[in-house]
Amino acid sequence: MRPSKRAPDELRAVTLERGVARHAEGSCMVRFGDTHVLCTASLEERVPPWLRGGGKGWVTAEYGMLPRSTTDRMRREASAGKQSGRTVEIQRLIGRSLRAVVDLVALGERQITIDCDVIQADGGTRTAAITGGWVALKDCVDWMRARSMVGDNVLKDHVAAISCGIHNGAPVLDLDYAEDSTAGTDANFVITGKGGIVEIQGTAEGEPFSEAEFAALMGLARKGIGQLVDMQKLAF
Repeated sequence: MRPSKRAPDELRAVTLERGVARHAEGSCMVRFGDTHVLCTASLEERVPPWLRGGGKGWVTAEYGMLPRSTTDRMRREASAGKQSGRTVEIQRLIGRSLRAVVDLVALGERQITIDCDVIQADGGTRTAAITGGWVALKDCVDWMRARSMVGDNVLKDHVAAISCGIHNGAPVLDLDYAEDSTAGTDANFVITGKGGIVEIQGTAEGEPFSEAEFAALMGLARKGIGQLVDMQKLAF
């Protein structure tokens, strides 16, 4: 039995709430159970220097955890003077995941920054940020289209992410912290609405996992991401 009493293939309660940030071109408050992440999309009429004049846009991301998003107060990384390696790795993952479904030429020489701020953490913050980040990105693209800044072809597909793992010897979907902290295997899957694989991060925390166990995790991930993509569609 899972600590949360969920079935092995059951997601936590997921909500995607659009339009929560008044000043942002796009926004979404995403909740995976007790993991809550605020995602905002900000549009700038510029691109990084290395892209200037190339006729392409850019999508990037920043990620951070608020001091009391966890049980003990975390020091703000700004006060430490640098980001942790974990933070840099996660925000690069979010950026890669979202760029995978964006036509950067159709976007034009503009940059969209997705800021993902963890309000409350209970496992799966990076996967929640990718799933909610796509909603904020779509909100921003719709804002641009309503002002005739872009056409209908900027977003090529949906993209969402989910964690899976082997807990107490059984493959399970959407790990919360109680499972994540004790799982024998922990994996994150980023998959598009059409089923294309963007990225898989998988680690054996104890005993190595088998190919059959990986296949079981992949099957769970595809089912979970199918449900998340349906929720993204319903958000609009």
